[in-house]
Amino acid sequence: MSRGERSAWRRFLILLALLLVLVVGLFVVSPWPSVLLIRMVFDRGAAQFSQDLEKHIPTGVVEYLGEVYDVADSDGLLDLYLPPPAMRDSNNGSPPLVVWVHGGGAISGSRADIGNYARVLAGYGFAVASVDYTVAPEAQYPTPVRQVNDALAYLASNASRLGFEPDRFVLAGDSAGAHIVAQVANLTVSPDYAQLLGIAPTLKPGQLRALVLFCGPYIMRSSEIGGLGGAFMYTVLWSYSGKRDFESDPYFATANVIEHLTNDFPPAFISAGNADPLLPHSEQLASKLEALGTPVEPLFFAVDHQPPLPHEYQFNLDSEAGQLALSEMLTFVRKHTR
Repeated sequence: MSRGERSAWRRFLILLALLLVLVVGLFVVSPWPSVLLIRMVFDRGAAQFSQDLEKHIPTGVVEYLGEVYDVADSDGLLDLYLPPPAMRDSNNGSPPLVVWVHGGGAISGSRADIGNYARVLAGYGFAVASVDYTVAPEAQYPTPVRQVNDALAYLASNASRLGFEPDRFVLAGDSAGAHIVAQVANLTVSPDYAQLLGIAPTLKPGQLRALVLFCGPYIMRSSEIGGLGGAFMYTVLWSYSGKRDFESDPYFATANVIEHLTNDFPPAFISAGNADPLLPHSEQLASKLEALGTPVEPLFFAVDHQPPLPHEYQFNLDSEAGQLALSEMLTFVRKHTR
């Protein structure tokens, strides 16, 4: 190798080293690089779930897409799915409403991700609203909680026009959506918690009949999770709180909803797969509610269940576990919306 070639090679190595330092530095000073990578993975997974659900969609579902629940908010949109007209006529009245809040680690996802699952639920006789909210880092906590609370106000005031029962609400969510739903439910029934958050509830406690919570986090601390899961949670919570040192922020501590529950919490259906890293959160939530005397119906699986059931297992309706979750959830919702 000539002197000129060695000099060019050294310059290349120096440039490569500087580039690596820059990339690593970006991950250290901002959550954005990690967020963009996570979004890419999550968006692909959501698209696959949605595609796999197409074969399960019934015919005749009525759709109101792009309802604006907040004209001042570009993300203040929701989609509504109603049962086929013949099913509504046979039930002699307006259906109860399931309000579903999508997951995505608080940093990705949209209401469209839930669209096909909502269509499936509508085929069983329920009205289903899928609500958008602003993900992080574009917006920080508690923006999504406020937005979902605002969406409930819009839905309650437009129930007659849209065709569902205004006094039979069920809040449902998956992953980060389950966390948001749990907070909205808690501020609805607990004046002390609403005051801590600084958010006035828009539903009356009697309107909120029950909760459906799949695969959610209910303790927002990354230090309790090791390995890649801990790194993922750190990115999520840094983005969502807007602070690197989020665990010492007293206001963000209100996001630890499991620490603020009372026996006024609504009846809850709680489930997670045996291979879900967030399973302990669901188990702890179910145990806490049982100790409080709140009606809770858990759906958990044996540790050695095969095949292992991952995060968001419930959306796989081609599996026995997904069908079981759907069946038990429908039974639970019917029981509490009679």
